[in-house]
Amino acid sequence: MNIETHQIIIGDLIIDVVRKDIKNLHLAVYPPDGRVRIAAPLNLDDDALRLFALAKLTWIKHKQRSFINQERQSPRELVERESHYFKGSRYLLRIIEHNAAPRIEIKRKPYIDFYVRPNTTTEQRQRLLNEWYRKHLKNDIPKLIDKWEQRIGVKVSDYGIKLMKTKWGTCNTIAKRIWINLELAKKPLRCLEYIIVHEMVHLLERRHNEQFKQLMDKFMPRWRTYKEELNYLSISS
Repeated sequence: MNIETHQIIIGDLIIDVVRKDIKNLHLAVYPPDGRVRIAAPLNLDDDALRLFALAKLTWIKHKQRSFINQERQSPRELVERESHYFKGSRYLLRIIEHNAAPRIEIKRKPYIDFYVRPNTTTEQRQRLLNEWYRKHLKNDIPKLIDKWEQRIGVKVSDYGIKLMKTKWGTCNTIAKRIWINLELAKKPLRCLEYIIVHEMVHLLERRHNEQFKQLMDKFMPRWRTYKEELNYLSISS
């Protein structure tokens, strides 16, 4: 596919332009910093794109403000009654010091019981919490992959979990391996499932083109709703 990329500037607004073999214009504003991108047909010149962007300027600025004003989570200290999220629900930490191996449990909402040894540091507590999140993802991800392998008709050779700053997931289409952001343990299960389906569909179509969107529509008709939900959930919330 013939693809051309460059930027146009309107006042203080920088717009990434991607020209490719498509029929219609597509405008998007991306979190977390409000990056603007226009996908345009190959034969459309920059003047036409500027006019298009100017007509959408109010909408663009509104979307950018929504990302800027989006509530961000303060640095975590892992202390008593601090808020943390798990599978889309908000919980309060209960720190319980004991002289035994650390563990984390949810006995009843809205509390996460965090059993730690005295003098455990914030960094040690964070590692314990991350491992707890990882354990739950390792329980959920294989079930979802198995479910969608049968529906999509692809085979995932392996998966991994890691912290990522800007992506919810990635797919190595050659190795057929998908990576899932550890932060998805905090989000609703439907969001985790959407990312898994998204990455698995890349095994059928590498690019985010119309074919990819049609496949997503076929397998998960509400995928745009889940994508929008994730767009409004900060990566660290």
